[in-house]
Amino acid sequence: MDFHIRDISLAEEGLKLIEWAERDMPVLRKIREFFSQEKPLKGVKIGGCLHITTETANLARTLKEGGAEVFLCASNPLSTKDEVAAAIVKYFEVPVFAIRGEDRDTYYAHIKAVLDHNPHITIDDGADLVTTLHKERPKQVEKVWGGTEETTTGVIRLKAMAKEGVLKYPIIAVNDALTKHLFDNRYGTGQSTIDGIMRATNRLLAGSVFVVAGFGWCGKGLAMRAKGMGARVVITEVDPLKALEAVMEGYLVMPMDEASVIGDFFCTVTGNKGVIKKEHFLKMKDGAILANSGHFDVEIDLEALRSISTQVRPIRKEVEEYTLINGKRIYLLSQGRLVNLASAEGHPSGVMDMSFANQALCCEYLVKNYQNLEKKVYPVPLEIDRKVAELKLSAMGIKIDTLTLEQERYLSSWEAGT
Repeated sequence: MDFHIRDISLAEEGLKLIEWAERDMPVLRKIREFFSQEKPLKGVKIGGCLHITTETANLARTLKEGGAEVFLCASNPLSTKDEVAAAIVKYFEVPVFAIRGEDRDTYYAHIKAVLDHNPHITIDDGADLVTTLHKERPKQVEKVWGGTEETTTGVIRLKAMAKEGVLKYPIIAVNDALTKHLFDNRYGTGQSTIDGIMRATNRLLAGSVFVVAGFGWCGKGLAMRAKGMGARVVITEVDPLKALEAVMEGYLVMPMDEASVIGDFFCTVTGNKGVIKKEHFLKMKDGAILANSGHFDVEIDLEALRSISTQVRPIRKEVEEYTLINGKRIYLLSQGRLVNLASAEGHPSGVMDMSFANQALCCEYLVKNYQNLEKKVYPVPLEIDRKVAELKLSAMGIKIDTLTLEQERYLSSWEAGT
């Protein structure tokens, strides 16, 4: 079997971690049982560019149980768990091309290794797999049936491709499923980002000024958790509606130019580039801590940070100290990459259970329906979203009411008045 990982001898350790994650992924387990019996993905090749974590391992198992051939590479150079990659290869016989800390050339070589297997369906987290396929393999892209996208950043890129008319196959925006962004982005990102910052720094959040750049679903979750830890939370935004919502939630809202003067912790979750720039670094307190939880390492202007630094040195694991030309020291976490994955373990399994349940069911949907779909970005079908929510509630032992026939008639009628 063709694969490229750090060390296959790490597999046993990785298997234990995968089994631990699986305990908190009951929805995916239920889908795997169904897939095992029905084999809805029989003969389908699926190429995934995802964070190589314990949760991804359980998604790969589920897809394979459904009859698919699965091939995996990393969607971020620092998010791979090498022991998990080894276990996926050894115990589940899924080719993996991912090594934690891989350089840019290796990262893209791994993407191309997955594409070499000619997948019918792509599962992406950031759209690097899709964009590489479109840019470099125009003949191959015509043979792809469809794909899914896991993250906000990727959906933004893919919608831009569709708008320009260059997207060559249909994509389902799994990120936009209600059972994904309302839970994964908010509760997953909120908890895991705080976890990453705490593990990297061991600093006290209570009483500090915690600046969150971006008040989308990830920003909402992060702000909520930072507030819960006792931090004084500041929100920076460019969208007046989101800024107003942050104000109504009780947060301070101001431009980054002002926040940079008072912040102790800064974390970007915008999906955009250059959010924290040169002029902001120079205004920061001595000892300010910078982190990013957006998909790519572009939200903090690293080139500008290096240009105004007289010295850079590692100070702790995943912490670099930048001494600026004004004598102040700023601390960058995880090289400006996803702090929740690089410094911690990413989203908890319980929330990824819903995200990856959507992925599995959307792959099944694509196999059945790709021939009738246009080359654009689609929302997750509502019936899939509802099914995931129902399975999750059932797994939690929670029951809900159902509408009576009279209530259904009332809701579907316009004639009943006051």
